[in-house]
Amino acid sequence: MMDFLKDIEDYLIWAGAPEENVRGEVVWSQDPKNGDCAFPCFKLSKSMRKSPMIIASELSSKGNLPLFVARTECVSGYLNFFFDRELVAKEVLLCCKERGETYEAKQSKGKTICIDYSSVNIAKPFHIGHLLTTVIGGSLYRIYKYLGYNVVGINHLGDWGTQFGKLIVAYLKWGKGEQTMDSLLDLYVKFHREAETNDSLNDEARMWFKKIEDGDKQATELFAEFKRITLEEVDKVYKRLGITFDSYNGEAFYNDKMQPIIDALKQKNLLVESDGAMVVNLDEYGMPPCLILKSDGATLYATRDLAAAVYRKNTYDFYKNLYVVAYQQNLHFKQLFKVLELLGYDWAKDCVHVPFGMVSLEGVGAMSTREGKVVKLKDVLSEAVDKTKAIISQKNPELENKDETAEAIGVGAVVFGALINGRIKDVVFSVDKALNFDGETGPYLQYTHARCCSILSKGEAGEADYSTLTDDETFELVRLLSRFDQTVTTAAERYEPSIISRYLIDLAQAFNKFYIGHRVICDDEKLQSSRLAITKAVRDALRNGMSLILLKAPEKM
Repeated sequence: MMDFLKDIEDYLIWAGAPEENVRGEVVWSQDPKNGDCAFPCFKLSKSMRKSPMIIASELSSKGNLPLFVARTECVSGYLNFFFDRELVAKEVLLCCKERGETYEAKQSKGKTICIDYSSVNIAKPFHIGHLLTTVIGGSLYRIYKYLGYNVVGINHLGDWGTQFGKLIVAYLKWGKGEQTMDSLLDLYVKFHREAETNDSLNDEARMWFKKIEDGDKQATELFAEFKRITLEEVDKVYKRLGITFDSYNGEAFYNDKMQPIIDALKQKNLLVESDGAMVVNLDEYGMPPCLILKSDGATLYATRDLAAAVYRKNTYDFYKNLYVVAYQQNLHFKQLFKVLELLGYDWAKDCVHVPFGMVSLEGVGAMSTREGKVVKLKDVLSEAVDKTKAIISQKNPELENKDETAEAIGVGAVVFGALINGRIKDVVFSVDKALNFDGETGPYLQYTHARCCSILSKGEAGEADYSTLTDDETFELVRLLSRFDQTVTTAAERYEPSIISRYLIDLAQAFNKFYIGHRVICDDEKLQSSRLAITKAVRDALRNGMSLILLKAPEKM
């Protein structure tokens, strides 16, 4: 697909505009009266010492405009470019036709991107708070795959700590029969309730965790069983969301990999004592000290994360190492990356924290695992699916594959609700709002895709007459279709799947506007072929774009 904005940038640079003032500044016009794209010439006024209008006039008079530009116009300091609509429609639709229904991934870049996301805690519920890290990371995984990167999805399990000693104590005292995630949560809550009046339980918990550390047979077998139960449960949710991982190496995996890090810190004289603990002093970088060892010699999160980063570089030789973790951990990752840099690892600059906001359910207060106050993600998904089934039964009771379609729509509604806004925003989630078929929602995208499929089932697209695709509503679809790849690239560069979500909403809205004003199935054979061709291109872009943000695309709804 041609990158029309880049070609115009290249022209402006050739015409004498400084490259540093041009790249990224050509924008798509919102109003067709102002052309198809525009360049704000006031960006050059200072460096070129001329008025924006003079700059616009000079840049447009150089000749050798890109072939797809029919004319230019200087208005209020903007240089507006009007496309040759027939030529551009032909270029875009031929490219869409060549790609086919399923867009192939780009040619391999030979570079690896590690993505650390979801990171569930063993023996704790997979709750609504895990939604953003899971779907943002899962979407980035698909985006980078599409762009030709080797991607390693890492579920850095929370599988170490004294809570496992607590769980063993609770299980031995009160556990009965086969355990489930729900029964493990009940045991965890009961332990904390009983420990409020019986502190000796905490001593027992520390003793049992020490047994896990020492490799005691009973302790390690119980620990392994809790892990099995957890992974079986969360894998069901991952399957529903379409999430995959390549590694489940969590905190426990790095137990024997931290000492070399501690030794390296000592060797470089970076470790200093502070109240009995060992820390890396980061005062000169405007940060509090990074804790490496507690006063009793126990390691901390930072120690494990340092070991994990080194392991990932040695194992995968990553180009980028992403951590999709809530913004509350901003300081932790700043400290982590600075310590890696102080250790002499020049690849520390390739480690990136991808922060996101908090997610909560409308009308539900703060969660607490210790008190058993959690909203399980599986329950939210199931509620959305059940409500979708009710909607289908009311609006289209004869629909085939009702259950499968309801699952795709319900789960998609939850996922899209998490991915429609910028990731740093806090999300207050409402299942009912997410299931609105007329709003900026997943079901709206899926319905538009199904509408395209329905239209295409009524006629065959023959040879298109591109001159029929030049009116404003139709050409807006052409412009949007041309932006698919650049949209995906921008989403990857900014670690922001919501850019794709927003693009797909724009495309769906533009198509529905086109559909209202233009009969696709009509008596004019050439006109019908042209409109079927653009309908097919929109359907394919929606289907492939939705796949990148974890949504399925039912053909009937």
